[in-house]
Amino acid sequence: MKNDISAIGNALVDTVFKVEHSLIQELGLEIDQMTLSSAEEHSPIIERLIESGADTVSDCGGSATNSLVAAASFGAKCFHTCKVSDDQDGVRYLESLKEAGVGHKGNMASAKTIPTGKCLILVTPDAKRTMTTALNVSSLMDENDLDLNQIANSKIFYIEGYMVTSEENYKVTLQALNHLQNFPDVKIAFSLSDPGIVMGFKEKFLEMESFGLDYIFGNDDEAMAFVDAENIEEAFMKLQEKSYTSIITMGEKGSAVITSDEIIHTPKANIEPVDTNGAGDMFAGSFMYALLQDNDLKSCAEFANYGASKIVETFGPRLTQESYKEVLNNFKKS
Repeated sequence: MKNDISAIGNALVDTVFKVEHSLIQELGLEIDQMTLSSAEEHSPIIERLIESGADTVSDCGGSATNSLVAAASFGAKCFHTCKVSDDQDGVRYLESLKEAGVGHKGNMASAKTIPTGKCLILVTPDAKRTMTTALNVSSLMDENDLDLNQIANSKIFYIEGYMVTSEENYKVTLQALNHLQNFPDVKIAFSLSDPGIVMGFKEKFLEMESFGLDYIFGNDDEAMAFVDAENIEEAFMKLQEKSYTSIITMGEKGSAVITSDEIIHTPKANIEPVDTNGAGDMFAGSFMYALLQDNDLKSCAEFANYGASKIVETFGPRLTQESYKEVLNNFKKS
């Protein structure tokens, strides 16, 4: 049976904390940005967060993971390419992936070498999320972690933009893209992931673009960084010159789908924000699911906006199974 979506991305155990702005400043982190850290750098941050008594939730995470869990929760058949170690976090990650109905090759690295990746997500009262990520073993994929048959047997192959941040992961991603040159029916979707990553690894982003993308996902800041635009209107004009479809989220302004022929604006849902962590991932997973049900682009965006709004109303990057069903039922009724 064909996979609806296969993806490649960092396997991270996400731990979300509710904090005040003052604690983020104390920790030396930049509000609403993602910082790459080592496991050693994470240790004192974790200690300080525990000491603060902050409310917390934890689950398997990583950008591509979150998108696959969303799509699988709606009924899509999904497969993930990622790497964990044989430690407590790695076991928890794979169990959570299995519970969500997402397939995985199952390789685990020795826990004696390097731990499973971990992302600390600090959410402030204004619902902004500040992340510090220790990629650890997730950044050390090799060809043994690839299942090229599963990837080629997919309707969409989804690439997490963070794959450019390690040479090992980037090499594996290019290997998958090269393989897919022989399978033109597989649509390739690419997430821009983070404006700082786009600016810091622009050449790698452009090399992946050269393989022939079908869709890119990103927010307004990422889009402007990707096409070197001064404002979002200029970014849209430049994206219209591309051969693929661009799906861009814009916070309070909703989202836009950009093709060479048109720009489709969809307003955001009116909600009281709690936590923006995982909203973009939910948006991408929801959009791809709706796309695979042969919906038009505007309907896909409306469904994705609604799904993302439910994540923003929730503390943590996941909905309950009942909430996923409610999002899907709302879509079917509309």
